Amino acid sequence: MDRLLVKLSGLDAGAEAAVRIIAAFDRLVERQVPVGALTRATAALAQCAAGIGRPDDPVVRFAPNGDRLDDEYPDVWQPRRCGDGVTVWLERPGIPNELDDLILERFALAACALTPSRDGLQPRDIADPALTEVLISGSHSAEDRARAIRLLGLDPYRPVRVVAVATTSGDNADLAARALVSRVRSAVAGRARVAPIGSLAAAILQPRSDPSMVVSDLGGAPGTAAAPHTLAGVGSAVPPHLARQSWLQGKLALRFAAAGTVSAVIDHDQLGAVALLADVPPDRLAANPDVVALAALTTTDGGRIELEAVGALCRAGSLRQAAASLHMHHSTVAARIARAELKLGWSFADPSDVLRASIALHALQLLRSSADDGAFPVTAVVSGFGEATAVRRHLA
Repeated sequence: MDRLLVKLSGLDAGAEAAVRIIAAFDRLVERQVPVGALTRATAALAQCAAGIGRPDDPVVRFAPNGDRLDDEYPDVWQPRRCGDGVTVWLERPGIPNELDDLILERFALAACALTPSRDGLQPRDIADPALTEVLISGSHSAEDRARAIRLLGLDPYRPVRVVAVATTSGDNADLAARALVSRVRSAVAGRARVAPIGSLAAAILQPRSDPSMVVSDLGGAPGTAAAPHTLAGVGSAVPPHLARQSWLQGKLALRFAAAGTVSAVIDHDQLGAVALLADVPPDRLAANPDVVALAALTTTDGGRIELEAVGALCRAGSLRQAAASLHMHHSTVAARIARAELKLGWSFADPSDVLRASIALHALQLLRSSADDGAFPVTAVVSGFGEATAVRRHLA
């Protein structure tokens, strides 16, 4: 940062001032200062009064000389809202300073990072999207990534797993990710950082112990009544500076997830060679006879029920375990599978037919994911395929 300041000071005084402002707020966030200290520092930096309002707390206002002002909302220039109802502002009389926009933006980001969330997450759990983007975008230098790791409060020597989160209900993916993490964080027993990334949300998890426990901790949450529309894909455990690799794996795994089912959370590590299906063009998947045969079952209520039983059998490996996973008597599940066998001409006593069905089911889920992205019309394969999902998953 100091080298950058030296370079900028010889080119543009405004650019130097902007970098100094950004660096000042970064230091405040890194030190985890209270919101009062943040507001006082902002007022001194802007050379005008500054304030912050929070839903369940008194207004905090400071004059540029450091004096505490009353807790009334003033008539202010352009207040800025951030997460959880937090509002920040500058109280500059007359014409705004040319750097006021930047100061207000950084004030808002810092306030979000330092203000406790109403959903139970600690302040640092709610990550600055810009820092998260630096860490997972792949377009920044190693030095920038190291700085982002430090400012996010992550241990550079412990592995992270990045979770891609989406919803099928049109709800805010960032809020869904926060709710997901807030429910399981005590079990994960590590650090969590959540930020919106486009239409998705990224949850960077850094458990204190076995990273493989992340999936089992998350797996109990999305398919429950509390979050029936939440989908999650979990990337592999990697060093923090390789978080982009885990993010891309999480997004790929997300394509195999199905909301409201036991497959609501998909672990990329558990996909194995199945992940290669994502490289097959959708039109080739849709033309496969096995995929067409299973897709045809989704056109009726009875067929969808039978396909659910087939999917449970493929996952569980035995009829009794499949019945247990569906919370049904094994004879009921056996009858549904028998009807599916008649329609498909397969025998699920034959391991090769179970394998065919498993691969075709994964392909069907990928086709639905492609349809959500607008990349391939699933209705071109079969009318009424599955439950339509509203989420768009950006895979680039």
